[in-house]
Amino acid sequence: MIKPIIGIPCATLLDKDWCPPILGHRQSYIDAIVQAGGVPLLLPLVAQEDVLRMFYEGIDGLLLAGGGDVEPHHYGEVPHPRLGTLEPLRDVVELPLTRWAAADGKPILAICRGIQVLNVALGGTLYQDIPAQINTDICHERSYELQDWTYMAHPVYLEPDSRLAALLGTSELLTNSLHHQAIKDLAPDLRVVGRAPDGVIEAVESINGQFMLGVQCHPEAVQATFDPRWSAMFASFVAHCTTFRSYLSSSLRSPFFRGAVRPLSVR
Repeated sequence: MIKPIIGIPCATLLDKDWCPPILGHRQSYIDAIVQAGGVPLLLPLVAQEDVLRMFYEGIDGLLLAGGGDVEPHHYGEVPHPRLGTLEPLRDVVELPLTRWAAADGKPILAICRGIQVLNVALGGTLYQDIPAQINTDICHERSYELQDWTYMAHPVYLEPDSRLAALLGTSELLTNSLHHQAIKDLAPDLRVVGRAPDGVIEAVESINGQFMLGVQCHPEAVQATFDPRWSAMFASFVAHCTTFRSYLSSSLRSPFFRGAVRPLSVR
C-alpha cells in the first residue's frame, strides 16, 4: 500500500539575528506521523499562491503544528499588549491551506497553535493572552515554564460522544500545556469537544463528520512513550488520509510530486 503524504507547514526558527531564518519543525511531529504509517512532508513558507497550491495538491492530509501567535488582524482585532511572537509568513501559508483542506474534505489535524489557526481560518477568534483576558487559576503555560513537555499540567474533559473521546478511550485525561492563547469565538463549522476545568477550549472537531480535529495540548510529545493513548489519534488521522487518497484517481497524479492537475473535491 502506498502511504499517504502528510503536509506539515514549517515554523520559522531564528538562531542568530544576522542569519536568514531557518524553516523546519520539531522531530516529534515527524516521528508521530511516521509511527502512524504516514509520510511527513515539511512545506516551506512560500507566499506565492500558485506554488502553495502545488504543495497542497501534493498532500493527502494537513497537520498544523505548534508555534507562535496568529496575527490578530486575521480575526479582526488589534494586537493586545501581551501578544507573543508572530510568524506572519506562516499565517499566509497555513490559513489558505486550512481553508482549501476544509472545503475539499481533506483530513486536518491541528495541534496547539494549529487549533488556533484552524479556528481563525474558519471564521473564529482568539484570546490573545489567557492570563490577561481570562479569570483562571490554571497556568496554561506550566509545562513550558518547567521546560518539560511531559509535565501533565491540568485535566481535560472530553465530550463522551466525540471522535477524540472514542479514540482515546476516555472522557477525562491529564495533558501537557504550553500555550498562552486559546479559542474565544468558535468558528461555525467546529464544535467544542474538550475543555479545561476553567472552561478554556482544549479540543474541537468538525460538525459535518470530516476528519478535522484540533487539540490545544502537545500529544506528539507524549504519544510514543508517556501516554500511548494519543497514538490512536495519529493512527486515525493517517488512516483517514489514506482513505482520502484512495478517492483520487491515480491518473491525475505525477509519479514524483502530485499537483499538475487539481483533483475533484471530495466531501
